Amino acid sequence: MKRQRRLSERGPTGFTLIELLVVIAIIAVLISLLLPAVQSAREAARRAQCINNLKQLGLAVANYESATSAYPQCYPQRAIWDIPNACGTAGNSGWGNWSVQALILPYFEQAPIYNNLNFMISASDNCDNATQATAIGTRVASFLCPSSTLPTGTMYGCLNVQPFSSIRFPGNNYFASVGATVCPWNDAKPPGLFSIMGLTGGSIGVQDITDGTSNTIAFGEWKMGDFDSSKLSIQDAIDILQNTVGTFGTWGSSQQSSMPSAGMPAFTTFLQTCQGAAPASTVGDSNWKTNKSLMGRDWQHGMFHTAWATLCCRRIRATTTATWNPRAVTSMHRVCTA
Repeated sequence: MKRQRRLSERGPTGFTLIELLVVIAIIAVLISLLLPAVQSAREAARRAQCINNLKQLGLAVANYESATSAYPQCYPQRAIWDIPNACGTAGNSGWGNWSVQALILPYFEQAPIYNNLNFMISASDNCDNATQATAIGTRVASFLCPSSTLPTGTMYGCLNVQPFSSIRFPGNNYFASVGATVCPWNDAKPPGLFSIMGLTGGSIGVQDITDGTSNTIAFGEWKMGDFDSSKLSIQDAIDILQNTVGTFGTWGSSQQSSMPSAGMPAFTTFLQTCQGAAPASTVGDSNWKTNKSLMGRDWQHGMFHTAWATLCCRRIRATTTATWNPRAVTSMHRVCTA
């Protein structure tokens, strides 16, 4: 009885402050150990999805070739107000050309989007009077890396008409390879699998892939732009506002616009010119011309959203290496062979 009375006099028992702190510390340590593992697992899943996206693009290109006996190219079209091409909107600049991605849509279960595109009208959102707004404004998951940020900004800003001017940029992380060249136009005979076609057209088939399709890059991943032309970022393209650097970049010359034929001295001079132009590219009201921060904004354009006939270069890290292989170009990240 005395023992029970003494126990009842001591009051309810529980954790002391020190014991509670120890438990909290143990839980915190366990969480700190678990979070990196969870993040690593998530990133592994994203990487697997990204690789799968590239494989799907490669398979779609292969199926397109099987159906047409040629690989898709970026073919030109004209503005909706210039159907007779009196103003030359279907010229050889590449502006408004339809992309490889647009042409292969039905080959990876995106036929509904493809069926809503009018390939007789320009792919550019400032040349179609919003007649294709719903289709080209669609975000296609297979064109986006799960680890990438999404583009900011809207299409059809030049129209300033709702709801079209509120359509967001759909985004694209996978660029079709034109090879080791700064002139992707067909006239310059780029060494890659794809090119920007002019009015004279042309085609590339399996017979033209001299290295074999298993050794030729079809698509490479490109980091999404930061969409801020007033800030210098590693993914920006710098427009140097000139057509050539020496002879490097000569229009219509594969020998002087592609590697390795142009030679390392000419290519090095070009890179140094780009490097010198980079700091000033963000200055002034016209920095949108010199600092191309919209890379990857959409998937329907058959050009890089750089500029018309001037040279551009993407800023290259000092540690980046390149292997100049005919009909192929190294990617900054993951690649897919067709």
